[in-house]
Order: sequence, then structure tokens, then C-alpha cells
Amino acid sequence: MTADKILPKDIDSDYSLPGRLEESNLDIFVSEEIPAKSNSKIFFSIILIFIAVSSGFYLFYFANQTDIDSQIIENTLNLTPEQILVNQYNVGTYGSEHAHAAIAVIVDDTKLNFGLPQFQLSSKYIHFENDNPYLIHKHATNVPLAMLFSSFGMELTSDCIILKNNESSKNKKFCAKENHSLFFYVNGVEYTSDIREYVFQHNDRILISLGDEGLISKHLKHLESLEIFDIPKKTPENSEKAITI
Repeated sequence: MTADKILPKDIDSDYSLPGRLEESNLDIFVSEEIPAKSNSKIFFSIILIFIAVSSGFYLFYFANQTDIDSQIIENTLNLTPEQILVNQYNVGTYGSEHAHAAIAVIVDDTKLNFGLPQFQLSSKYIHFENDNPYLIHKHATNVPLAMLFSSFGMELTSDCIILKNNESSKNKKFCAKENHSLFFYVNGVEYTSDIREYVFQHNDRILISLGDEGLISKHLKHLESLEIFDIPKKTPENSEKAITI
């Protein structure tokens, strides 16, 4: 009698052979889906990083919007330094005003000579002319002294006078020190605000003095002695003669 055939036990089946386990065990297929979940985490991490970087950029932009926009406009329109200041201070059109003022910038009792060529006719809106070393001509409304100083490379801070030399990398810098301070006066009265922002009126007298406070009265007296010329009257349009102002 033929012995009854007995089915092999699972441990004896060919499921245990190499290459067969993966084909028979469903749990293995389920576990192979895990890498897809990891890719999702990486994707979301990238999104979070992008949001963080974008937020940082926009926060920086809004905090510095004025400077950034000004730089963009300057680069786009290729504006000159004078045109940038005209826009910044909302300067009126050329010829909208004509005024004269006297100015003296004195360092250690030595007066800066604005009659030298490098200081003459450096801006059409505000300038020195005819080799005059002290008389400022203003030819538009809302023109601050900053435009005059900037036009020939002079900078003012709360305690320094800086003269830039376009022909040399060396600048001349004069700063306050012990017993020497920087003083600003307008019409004999000390000016405590930013003198660079000052828009002078006709017949104003402006003193910038770096040195001993005891010399201020002497400098003011000198400034008062300077003649401020009247504004020339324009010739009527129907006149046969033309006067250049």
C-alpha cells in the first residue's frame, strides 16, 4: 500500500528558499512603501525653508524699503548725485527763487577760501560764482546747504568737517577735540539742528566754526562785515538789452 502523501511543512517549503520570501510575504511589500513617506518629509522641509527665507527677505525689504527703492531708481535712471538730491529734497525748478547769503567756514581761525576754482559754479541750483569766496547764490526753492557742500565734495557731521579731494585718495578731515568744538550759527544765533538741512533766506549769514569757543565772537564780527549783494532786477522782456544774472 502506497504511503499517504503528506504535505510538506511551511518550514520545508520552497518559500524559505532565497528569492522566494519576497514573493510570498505581504508584510515585506508594505514595508517597502516607507521611502515615499521620507520623500514627503523632505518636500515639506524644503517648503518650510523657502517660506522662512522668503519671510526674511520681505522683512529686510520693508525695513529698508526707502534705501533699496532709491538705489533701484538711481541705478535704473542713472541719475547724477545732484539729481538725486533734487529728488530727495523736492527742490523746485531752476529759477523758481533767487537768494544770496554769506557763509564763513573757519577751522582753527583759518577761513576756507571758496573763491578757489574747485568751489566755483559746482551746482546750478546753489553755488559760488565770480571767484567770490563767501557769497552763496541760490536759484531754486527748497535747496538745502547739503546740496552746496555735496557739489564740491565737502561733508559735515556733528563734530567733523571733511574735504574730499577728487584728484587724490587722501581727504582732509578736521574734527573736534579737547577745547575745540564745531559750532554752527545762523544770523548770530547758534543753530542746534542739522545745518546741512538748512534752506537759507536772502541776506542770511551762516557761520561754521571749528575751534575755541572764545573765537566765535570774532568770527561772527567778520561774517557781519561781508557785503551781501542785492538780487539783480530782471530786465523786462520787451527791453532791447538783456542782462545775464
